Amino acid sequence: MPEDTNNLARLRAVVDDYEKKMTDAANLVAHVRHEINNPLAALLGQAQLLLRQEDLSEKSRRRAETIEKQAKRIEEIVGQLREIQTPAAVMNKNDE
Repeated sequence: MPEDTNNLARLRAVVDDYEKKMTDAANLVAHVRHEINNPLAALLGQAQLLLRQEDLSEKSRRRAETIEKQAKRIEEIVGQLREIQTPAAVMNKNDE
């Protein structure tokens, strides 16, 4: 019986350590998402403002469209990071 108690205590310690690491990783992902989204919003906004200009040359319009398209692509990729931002332990506790 004492061996089972020791094994259970070790297992709990491993799980607690894993949950802490997952929480730390989630916090890092949240920080990275925030730091990418701020300048990305500025880039996307500026590209969209350029595209509203009627006197924009065709070459400049294509460049602004490329910037807008790629900024939206980055936005989508950063949005996918949200899926890994919430630690599994938190999701499992919410299911209970």
